[in-house]
Amino acid sequence: MTTAWLLTHANDDVPVDSPRLPAREAAERELSKPMYHENDPNLLQRALDSFWDWVGRLFASASDATPGGLLGLVVIALVVVALIGALWWRLGTPQRTPVSADSLFGDRPRSAAEHRATADKHAAAGRWNEAVQERMRAIVRSLEERTLLDPRPGRTADEAAAEAGRTLPGHADELRAAAREFDDVTYGGRTTDQRAYQRLKDLDTALERTKPQLSDVVQGAAG
Repeated sequence: MTTAWLLTHANDDVPVDSPRLPAREAAERELSKPMYHENDPNLLQRALDSFWDWVGRLFASASDATPGGLLGLVVIALVVVALIGALWWRLGTPQRTPVSADSLFGDRPRSAAEHRATADKHAAAGRWNEAVQERMRAIVRSLEERTLLDPRPGRTADEAAAEAGRTLPGHADELRAAAREFDDVTYGGRTTDQRAYQRLKDLDTALERTKPQLSDVVQGAAG
């Protein structure tokens, strides 16, 4: 054999060994082609899959830490739901705006006649709590319209009764009792009846007929 032949055929049986980095880059380029990713899940699906995997791990951890495993966890969840339902039934739907002790009147000013008409409608339907509330508002609004009380936003029923009692001392006790009745049904959660409403209605009528002496009005304003 000649030297040239040996040099030519010396590496025929040696496998080709490509460098690792170029081979990896070539593989990545090949796998990045769209044809290999046509059936891949979209971004939303991948996010949902990750979320449900997290939920599954959470329940698995909770069931491992709960006596009785997954069944015990389900029982505890049912008990919690039952307690929430019982509280909701007992306390009622939460009010969006808490009742304030400074809200004798609503946002829209109404006349005494309007409050009286609304009170009578509630009374005719047997809604005595609402009827008492509206009749008390009618009393205070009427006193304001007659200038026996200065119109003042935020006045409470107790404050109105105290101020009106100084102007009309002959009805001071009845005014205080009416204010207490209003507070009981509005803020105290109590239920009233027809007799309580009739007392406020009679008081409203009596106040309408009362003509205070000028000295009484001056003393009430000074107080």
